[in-house]
Amino acid sequence: MPVVEIPGSKSVTARALFLAAAARGTTTLVRPLSSDDTEGFAEGLLQLGYGVERGPDAWRIEGRPTGPAATDADVYCRDGATTSRFLPTLTAAAAHGTYRFDASPQMRRRPLAPLTRALRDLGVDLRHEEAEGHHPLTVTAGGVRGGDVTLDAGQSSQYLTALLLLGPLTRTGLRITVTDLVSAPYIGITLAMMRSFGAEVRRDGSVFTVEPGGYRATTYAIEPDASTASYFFAAAAVTGAEVTVEGLGKDALQGDLGFVDVLRRMGAGVATTADRTTVTAPAGLSGITVNMRDISDTMPTLAAIAPYASGPVRIEDVHNTRVKECDRLDACAQNLRALGVTVATGPDWIEIQPGTPAPAEITTYGDHRIAMSFAVTGLRIPGGVTFDDPGCVRKTFPDFHEAFAKVFGQPSTPTR
Repeated sequence: MPVVEIPGSKSVTARALFLAAAARGTTTLVRPLSSDDTEGFAEGLLQLGYGVERGPDAWRIEGRPTGPAATDADVYCRDGATTSRFLPTLTAAAAHGTYRFDASPQMRRRPLAPLTRALRDLGVDLRHEEAEGHHPLTVTAGGVRGGDVTLDAGQSSQYLTALLLLGPLTRTGLRITVTDLVSAPYIGITLAMMRSFGAEVRRDGSVFTVEPGGYRATTYAIEPDASTASYFFAAAAVTGAEVTVEGLGKDALQGDLGFVDVLRRMGAGVATTADRTTVTAPAGLSGITVNMRDISDTMPTLAAIAPYASGPVRIEDVHNTRVKECDRLDACAQNLRALGVTVATGPDWIEIQPGTPAPAEITTYGDHRIAMSFAVTGLRIPGGVTFDDPGCVRKTFPDFHEAFAKVFGQPSTPTR
């Protein structure tokens, strides 16, 4: 029974970096994710004047509750959505100065408007330099008083997370009314981590109340990434293997572990304890209709194994996946068709028919989740698949191809 070592959660690491930077004292992050996204976040903190020391197993961050040491900075956020959304919010709350943020062409295409609109409603002096609602942007920071604000988080829960993280740094606290919310379990991660860093936050339905008072430093262990684990669980389900991931169990913060419940509904064996999860291959996978609104980052994982089910697989309520690193609904459909699989899509759904995928090159669109998901499909294709950009996995799991080959015996996937 292979026990797979999954790198730390990207979502948890990003939140922890924000919280540590804003906290009183020195925070130690144990087993944080080291990838392009999180390294970009850490580099952004360094550019702002925070103290960050990165070791192989732990990172130490010197918190600055009064804001970054730099009063002027030009921060490049790379491809990181959390970096691009959280760092401008951190500077708006805690800084006094002028800060410019830019990002990769991929990230420039992704929307920011609901978050920046809410920040402006709170009095933040913020200017989009080119396309309204997109990077690059400049924040002229002088602290945030606080108060009431309304937010549409129907495109991304990260907008709400950014405002929640801001709350304790305001002078009077925040009361956030949310009109729409996608990927709701990620907000559970945010609230739990804020409390671990000493913040007071309450939820009453769609209203979140955050008290002022800041954060206190701590030692915080980063749990393995549940979205990344989904590729190994899915691979077990389609290859006749059994895979165990330690550090992810009933006590895990991440909602994306709910992907194993989808596999269970399709016939896979799933055993979960407090701190580990095991998936055992079924005799065959059944078709399914499933709403993946709350675990939409694992939508490509399910789409990639759907041809191996005995009946159609229909994934619904995932409109927000069209504004991720790429249009993931379209990317999955195009790649499945390239493999010879019949697919239909709509505004927020995809339906995949059973089939026998044939060798093809996968177009990643520079999206790590497309690459890792279709690596699973390739396990049952003679000769496997190739990728136009296998290196895009560096965003969250630089050693993915090697780690995947170690468990499932496939060679690292080549370029064309």
